[in-house]
Amino acid sequence: MAISTGVAIYFLIWWLTLFAVLPWGVRAQGGEAVPGTDPGAPVLPRLLAKLIWTTVVTTVIFGVVATLYIYRLVTLDDLAALMGMSRDFSR
Repeated sequence: MAISTGVAIYFLIWWLTLFAVLPWGVRAQGGEAVPGTDPGAPVLPRLLAKLIWTTVVTTVIFGVVATLYIYRLVTLDDLAALMGMSRDFSR
């Protein structure tokens, strides 16, 4: 895997993971909403902590994916068979 490909894959996984991590620990303002803000807005967003968690989770996921790719533990043929596709693309 080229470095640029690895960086691109890491970025894509990071971006997807960010959207999974953003809702963690969110507490809405509820009845104590600050005037001019949405009642569903978080009281304390803790964005730095969420960015750190996103990076940690992404690093673990990328490590697993890179290991599977480098050691050829899962190939494209395996994925095609898993999805019910045949190797013969002439049809």
